[in-house]
Amino acid sequence: MGRAKINTKLKPSKKADLRTDEAAQVRIANRLSLLEQSSKGETRGAWSKSKTADLQVVKPVKTTRYSDIDLNNWKAYDHVKTDTLWEFPARLREGGHSNEYHGNYIPQIAQQLYERFTKKNDVVLDLFFGSGTSGIEAVNMGRRCIGVELKDELAESVSEKFTPKQLVTDVRIICADSASEEAKEKVQASLDIMREEKAQFLILHPPYDDIIKFSDKKEDLSNCDTTEEFYDLFEKVAKNGYDMLEKGRFAALIIGDSYKNSEAQPLGFECMARMMKLGFRLKGIIVKDIQGNERAKGKTANLWRYRALAGGFFIFKHEYVMVFEKK
Repeated sequence: MGRAKINTKLKPSKKADLRTDEAAQVRIANRLSLLEQSSKGETRGAWSKSKTADLQVVKPVKTTRYSDIDLNNWKAYDHVKTDTLWEFPARLREGGHSNEYHGNYIPQIAQQLYERFTKKNDVVLDLFFGSGTSGIEAVNMGRRCIGVELKDELAESVSEKFTPKQLVTDVRIICADSASEEAKEKVQASLDIMREEKAQFLILHPPYDDIIKFSDKKEDLSNCDTTEEFYDLFEKVAKNGYDMLEKGRFAALIIGDSYKNSEAQPLGFECMARMMKLGFRLKGIIVKDIQGNERAKGKTANLWRYRALAGGFFIFKHEYVMVFEKK
């Protein structure tokens, strides 16, 4: 009987199979771990980029000593004019303003000057207060104002535009001759009540010589016998303003020119020279287009055109806003 044939090929043992399976599992686990780490890294990177995009660097507010304009956000102030030609298509008639008084300047000038050259709660001194444009806009913009007006009845009527509280805390209206020592003393008393030593901004909007007669008072600049007398009286008013203005702060002269005896009178430039003589430093001469801002001028436009052609002169379409700094 023959022997049974023995298969000499050895089958792998169960232990070997287990070792192989364990090694494969380790390799798979390592790969999964690497993939997971890679995925987390990409997620963290994406999260980091997203957060960086969301977070904006907030710069501190940067202002000048005389304005609240944030220079780190200067592009947000497109409405603030920095050129020397100002054009406003129409006079602002809201926010308490009206045009019942002949000769007042338009509110947009105050808005531009206040935002550019004053801070909240600053005191504006106006030595030709008139119908109160400076005071109305001071209240609207969170400033305070001291106004000096020569005419008793006008000072009284203008005070009705403000509340009793505003007339104590925000607007002080003084009836006096702006060129006098009395006016200066009353302004100082108002400053004391407002707990200020000096005003932070000065506005001068005098009559344009004798073009319009504002009263019958001899102290009124519109009643001067000669233009030279007008300049001398204006200089006295400007001197009081200079003395009552804080050093390093700004002033504005709003004025136009005139014709007298068939000759142009450069009121603006002569008054400018008088202010510079007092110690003011000239910062800018702005030409403001007055078309559309005048009162009832359109009714006589053809008459003025005829007179210009007949007399060889030109019709004024501008006035000046001259800005100064007290040295």
